[in-house]
Amino acid sequence: MSIFTKIINGEIPSYKIAENEDFFVFLDINPNAAGHTLVVPKKEVDQLFDLGDELYLKLFQYSKTVAAAIKKAVPCKRVGLSVIGLEVPHVHVHLIPLNQMADATFGKKEKLTEVEFIALAEKIASFL
Repeated sequence: MSIFTKIINGEIPSYKIAENEDFFVFLDINPNAAGHTLVVPKKEVDQLFDLGDELYLKLFQYSKTVAAAIKKAVPCKRVGLSVIGLEVPHVHVHLIPLNQMADATFGKKEKLTEVEFIALAEKIASFL
């Protein structure tokens, strides 16, 4: 069972933004930028291209919706999307508010307080 499945099941706390039948959306706790969000299928599948076609398409459609909410909630030039998947064997999309190229690299990390995480999650959720 992946750490994301444990988060989805409520066994590990998260800064949840949204949830529907297929996906769970929450803030990355080690973000590249404030508002860095993960969109995770509830079905635990290790690699993106192993998802069934329907869930694959739904993942990107829903990610587009979440990205629009992030753009309204977090001042940024654009919202970037990345799918890497090496660190957790459970498909997930990174949606990252971008103001400069360094925001897209996974070497730069933002430090946020719990209060800031909660406020960001609520603000992004308010635009969904």
